This record gives sequence, C-alpha cells and structure tokens, in this order.
Amino acid sequence: MRYFEVLGIQHFFMYLFPAIATIVLFIIGLGFYHIQRKDSAERESRIIERYPGGIEGRNAPFPILAYLVIIGTVVWVLAYILLIGGLKVKI
Repeated sequence: MRYFEVLGIQHFFMYLFPAIATIVLFIIGLGFYHIQRKDSAERESRIIERYPGGIEGRNAPFPILAYLVIIGTVVWVLAYILLIGGLKVKI
C-alpha cells in the first residue's frame, strides 16, 4: 500500500512525457534527415510508380536516423552476447 496515492500518477506522467517526446523526435528524424547525394533532389521529385487512387511512389533517400537505429541495434546485440558470455552470467 502506498502512503501517497498521487505518486502513482506522478510516475505515470514522468514516464509518459519522455516517451512521447522520443517518439516525436524519432518521427521528425525519419522525415527530414537523410544522407545528401548528388541526385538526392532529383530522386525525391521523380515518380517511379503510380498506383490507383492517386498514390505515387518515389525512390527517396534512406533516413540517417534509420541507419543509426540499425547500427545501434547490431552493436547492442553483439555487445550483449559478448558480455554475457565473457562474464559467464547465468540467465
């Protein structure tokens, strides 16, 4: 039993707002930042596929934030495997 019932609500909001801020920053990062190449502007404007309903597909550059997430995941997995094995931690 908690002595202060408000503490549960405070913890909820302390976890909620950073999570929402992280999601918003991630969406902004995916939408606007990519590696610039010579043909980046032309690739963003050239339509390569047309679908029914007016949907058009473009060959846009891959966002740099997605590269960082993939690389970070691979590094974390390898470090986790090596450290768990190296330190002989029993799971």
